[in-house]
Amino acid sequence: MPDISDVSGRFDIYATFQRILEDDQISPPLAAILALTESIVKSNAGTMFELVQALNGDAQVLKERSPNPISLNAGCELFIAFVTLFPHESDSFAELKTELVQQGQKYAAEAISFRDKIAELTLGFIKDDSVILTHSYSRVVMKALLHAHKTKRISVYVTEARPRGLGLKMYEALTAAGIPCTVVLDSAVAYVMDQVDFVLVGSEAVVESGGLINAVGSNQMAIIAKAANKPFYALAESYKFHRLFPLSQYDLPTHSSTILSFPTLPPRSHVPGGDAPQGLSTVPSSAARGTPASSKPGPPTEMKMNAEQISRNPGVDYTRPDLISLVFSDVGILTPEGVSQYLVGMFAG
Repeated sequence: MPDISDVSGRFDIYATFQRILEDDQISPPLAAILALTESIVKSNAGTMFELVQALNGDAQVLKERSPNPISLNAGCELFIAFVTLFPHESDSFAELKTELVQQGQKYAAEAISFRDKIAELTLGFIKDDSVILTHSYSRVVMKALLHAHKTKRISVYVTEARPRGLGLKMYEALTAAGIPCTVVLDSAVAYVMDQVDFVLVGSEAVVESGGLINAVGSNQMAIIAKAANKPFYALAESYKFHRLFPLSQYDLPTHSSTILSFPTLPPRSHVPGGDAPQGLSTVPSSAARGTPASSKPGPPTEMKMNAEQISRNPGVDYTRPDLISLVFSDVGILTPEGVSQYLVGMFAG
């Protein structure tokens, strides 16, 4: 692996994290774990206290430099807890650091197979001719759907998932695999819900309450599924279990004062004969000129949000545990309450 350092020659944890993420099979939590193992290799720490302090500092850098630190935080949390609680019989601290690096790399390599375990567990809940609704793009959901397609007939609705439109990536992959798939507008989730058997989504993180953090739109999908009495299943690798306890959307680490804020408008100038802002007309321009409007209008122009408008919107949202039917994970099929119990045990030491 190339040595990634900043301009001063020091190890750059964020650049290392970004480089590891270039592998499409590596999700942010695993990339964070692998980046922290490289940090141990470069570390000059001479005691466990110094090492844990340095790892916490690197985790803080990743958090501050990432626009969405939620899932990588879960990976950092897991790895630092592992380092802190790791039982060892090493003869020296240098040997201990080597062993920690090896164990971290081994875990990340094995964790790639977690999606296969989840896909196998999910298969038992997918009946022949199932119609499934999913949201945005998820590696683990993709794995589960491709696995089900080997033995069962399934059809999939996938939301467009604006503003990034990652549902289109999901659509292309499913269609290429021969799975009948239709893209659904985010605003048409309620319209299509009566046609589906269940909802299947991935996750950014599953939190201590058993709730779900995922691509924005997941929450409203869960609310609609609950109202329509349709199961809402979340797929999550155990390294995405996160000791976070949000009570609302505004408790998420990604929330800021700019999210859903109102812009400051310039002062309005008085317009004789109306209240329209200066520069805007209250009537069509053709009528203002005294000419009839065309009876054959051209094709409608699609309007899209600009970058500033997008920046005022959240990228992820929080779904309450009472809206989630089951969580499929490599450690088993869990209720939201079961996720809470697992997290308590995982970090109990």
